[in-house]
Amino acid sequence: MKLLSALVGIMGLSILAIAVNAQTSQPHPYKVVFDLTSSDPIDQQAVIRWINEVKAVNPRTETEVVMYGRGLDLVVVGKTSRAADVAKAVGELRAHFLVCAIAMKNQQVDKSQLLPDVEIVPDGIGEIVARQSAGWGYIKVGH
Repeated sequence: MKLLSALVGIMGLSILAIAVNAQTSQPHPYKVVFDLTSSDPIDQQAVIRWINEVKAVNPRTETEVVMYGRGLDLVVVGKTSRAADVAKAVGELRAHFLVCAIAMKNQQVDKSQLLPDVEIVPDGIGEIVARQSAGWGYIKVGH
């Protein structure tokens, strides 16, 4: 009887240990803003890849790409080769792509030239600063 009680106790502890490990192996979701200022295809590919990888680990992680300077090219029709990737990131992965209105004005880009579901913010740098103040992580896209 003592042996049976001991085995039941060991099994109970084992199950508890497995449950605790399963809960801690899944990373907690977080919020990250990617800063894209380059039209370089390698940088564009990198930010799309990072979104896919982050979301694969934890789909509840929030991602935002803020584009200003030449970063707008990722989401401008006729300049991007990644329209399908952006559409997948927005639709399936719920990533947000935001462009700076100041950069749009400076580069004479009209809203009608943007890919669907791309959002416009008044100031790209201000958006990044606001996200950081709200506790978001910050990643500068570049190589």
